[in-house]
Amino acid sequence: MIKTLNIKSSSKTEFIDITDEIHEAVKESGVKNGICYICVPHTTAGVTINEGADPSVKRDILTTLNRLIPFEGDYRHMEGNSAAHIKSSLVGVSANVLIEDGKAILGTWQSVYFCEFDGPRHRRAIVKIINAIGATPQEE
Repeated sequence: MIKTLNIKSSSKTEFIDITDEIHEAVKESGVKNGICYICVPHTTAGVTINEGADPSVKRDILTTLNRLIPFEGDYRHMEGNSAAHIKSSLVGVSANVLIEDGKAILGTWQSVYFCEFDGPRHRRAIVKIINAIGATPQEE
């Protein structure tokens, strides 16, 4: 099963919690045991799994990325968003979540975040859910 999440960012850089949408996609799929792949098809955005209980963690990560990779620098890219491309490469554009007993397996404090580095924009995250090898939802 493939599901597209439509995401609207509201800031130049932000982490948008998509954990509920991931849980819903897993539930809709009917897969009992397998894997959930999350892919962001953008070169200036990413996806990560990190703490969701304390919102200051998101802020700390973004603040550190913005300090380490400033928007203004000795960049050559004509569009002026080289910092966003670098951040996307460092964070990555995909994540995997195991599925067991029909549920996405995340740690107690973990959330899945869409990472915006060049917003605000309309974006997508692609979620693909795959059964364990050789299984179908009815056989699991």
